[in-house]
Amino acid sequence: MKTKHNLSQDILISVVIPQLNEEESLPELHSWIKKVMNAHSYTYEVIFIDDGSTDDSWKVIEQLQASDPNVRGIKFRRNYGKSAALNIGFEEARGEVVITMDADLQDSPDEIPDLVKMIKEDGYDLVSGWKKKRYDPISKTIPTKLFNWATRKMTGIHLHDFNCGLKAYNHEVVKNIEVYGEMHRYIPAIAKWAGFTNISEKVVQHQERKYGTTKFGLERFINGFLDLLSINFVGKFGKKPMHFFGTVGTLVFMLGLAMFLYIGGEKLYYLNKGVSARLITEIPHFYVALTAMIIGTMLFLAGFLAEMVARTSPNRNNYKIESRI
Repeated sequence: MKTKHNLSQDILISVVIPQLNEEESLPELHSWIKKVMNAHSYTYEVIFIDDGSTDDSWKVIEQLQASDPNVRGIKFRRNYGKSAALNIGFEEARGEVVITMDADLQDSPDEIPDLVKMIKEDGYDLVSGWKKKRYDPISKTIPTKLFNWATRKMTGIHLHDFNCGLKAYNHEVVKNIEVYGEMHRYIPAIAKWAGFTNISEKVVQHQERKYGTTKFGLERFINGFLDLLSINFVGKFGKKPMHFFGTVGTLVFMLGLAMFLYIGGEKLYYLNKGVSARLITEIPHFYVALTAMIIGTMLFLAGFLAEMVARTSPNRNNYKIESRI
């Protein structure tokens, strides 16, 4: 088995950092990362993705790159969101181990050596940070706990902190997953659906925010649960949507058909007996049956059309990048 020193020299580590309006924290974060990397003799690259900042973040990144050739930068023309930034960062990363962290100094670079060890020596595909002790207000911690509980139940992945920005990945994972929309919260689930099931977590230190303001809001919490339903559905039925729409559509259609046959059979029975019966169109259940048959047919057709349409668009991650370093 390789020693830790040999392991450090034999691999390239990519640190991917999406950021939005974090000009104050970037120099300190870069200095911290550089200190850790040099202390462990790592070969590394730091990739800053400027997600359409309106402050001087890009100027700071340019200055960092000028002083450190290990720094690379990508600037979006406008704000696309964290998922887009991570997706581009994953495409650009060249390291055998890819580390992601937030730019607000709440993630500690001191965790990098242990995360690298868990990927390269322990053989995990993905390691997610767990901020067991948090310094966030209760208005954020309670929704986060609820969100993590729901995600564990729906995905079957037993992590305590899905949304922690500090994660480590094997190179193969980031090259075989696609992060879009606001799905960065569910990267472990995306990796699982892609076949990377060796997922673990590590308790990491949570730093109090030193600069700037939090990007968390109620709308992100609501969107998170909607995205959870989406990723769970796509993961189970994305390749075979007919299995869902076709099954549900058939069941609804058969229910409506059964009601219609019952109503029609009852009408014929009364006519055969010479008993006066109401018109079928005067029976409320007739319209329920007719509606069920129409909805069932539409669901079935939706599943059929979905089978014919590619699940992913080749232009979905075609972001307009203004500058590269």
